[in-house]
Amino acid sequence: MVAGIGMDGRSERLREARIARGFETAAAAADQFGWNRNTYASNENGNAPYSFRKAKEYAAAFGVRPEWLYDAAGPMRPTPEPGYVPVIGRVGANPEGLVLFATGQEGGDLAPIPPGGTEKAVALKVVGHSMRGLADDGALIYFEDQRTPPGPDMLGQVVVVETDGEEVLVKRLLRGSRAGLYDLESVAGPTRHDARLRWAAHITAIIPPFQARRIIRGAA
Repeated sequence: MVAGIGMDGRSERLREARIARGFETAAAAADQFGWNRNTYASNENGNAPYSFRKAKEYAAAFGVRPEWLYDAAGPMRPTPEPGYVPVIGRVGANPEGLVLFATGQEGGDLAPIPPGGTEKAVALKVVGHSMRGLADDGALIYFEDQRTPPGPDMLGQVVVVETDGEEVLVKRLLRGSRAGLYDLESVAGPTRHDARLRWAAHITAIIPPFQARRIIRGAA
């Protein structure tokens, strides 16, 4: 195997990323992000290789670049300018409000940290008109990328969520038919009932299209 590309290199980088994010054990990280403990442990100890798709999930959770995690390409972490955060994907091109992540790029667009935001903030660019009334085509939607379980204060709010089917969506969060399940109301389109969620995040700012065009810049 080529050094840095084989299973051993990936597992070592995964462990490094987990520790750097502050999780002392593999089990603690798996529990925080809703991963199967045995699967994650096998990925980290080198008993089972993980795919690039899985690398993207791990990288998002640990705040590192998926290309570095998967094959040691480039720096460990994104390097935005001070005061800027990455535009990680686009959302709203269809009624489902599905987030399409911008992956496999050495650099992407950057946007200023919004008022009240932190360095953990990230932004989504709205594409199309399915989110009209919330955010128009070309707008920026910010959220804090902390990936914690949905809280009671999120009910009735439009938030960013990840389902157990690995879909990231922008939806209004409502109670489901029983504890642990949620209804996801679309800005335009049908409501999804009784979804299980891995995490949810408050939207912290929405920047209108005209202003968004003025503040977005390409990464160096």
